[in-house]
Amino acid sequence: FCQSCLQECLRPQKPVCAVCRAGLGHWTKAAELEALIQSSVAACKGCGAQVGLSQMRSHTAACSKYQEYIEEGVRTTAQSQPAIISPVPNRFTFTCPYCNCQNLDQDGLVEHCTTHHARDARQVVCPICASMPWGDPNYRSADFFQHLKIRHTFSYDTFVV
Repeated sequence: FCQSCLQECLRPQKPVCAVCRAGLGHWTKAAELEALIQSSVAACKGCGAQVGLSQMRSHTAACSKYQEYIEEGVRTTAQSQPAIISPVPNRFTFTCPYCNCQNLDQDGLVEHCTTHHARDARQVVCPICASMPWGDPNYRSADFFQHLKIRHTFSYDTFVV
C-alpha cells in the first residue's frame, strides 16, 4: 500500500483494515509474523538465489535479473490488456472538494473536511452525492458541513442492496 492509502486506513479516530475496511479494535505488533518472516527464505524470481524474506525487497531492488523479469511481465501485460475505461463511477473513494486530497472513503472525507476545512465558507460540490446516480455534479451546497452532517453520517452501501 502507498503511504497515503495506508495512513487513511489508520486514522486514529476510526482505524480500518487496509484490505477489507473492517474496523480495527485494539491491535498489537505481530511478533509471531515478524519472526516467521525473519526465519523464512524463498527463491528470487529473477536469479533464483535463496533469500531471506526480510531481505527480499532489498535483494530484488538490486537484482538485474529480477528487474528484467518484471519488465518482461509489464511488456506482456501491456500488450494483452485492452484500453477500456469503465463507465461505472467510483463510489468508494472520494477527493476533497477543497484541497483535492485523494483516496478518502466516506467517513474519511467527512473527518478530513471537518478537521481541515471547517472554517472554509466556499460553496463546493459534494463528491459523495455527485458520484450517485441521482447526484448533480454541478450542485454547490450552501452549507457543505451541515450537508455532510445530515446526509453522510451513514454509508449508502450499508442500507442499499
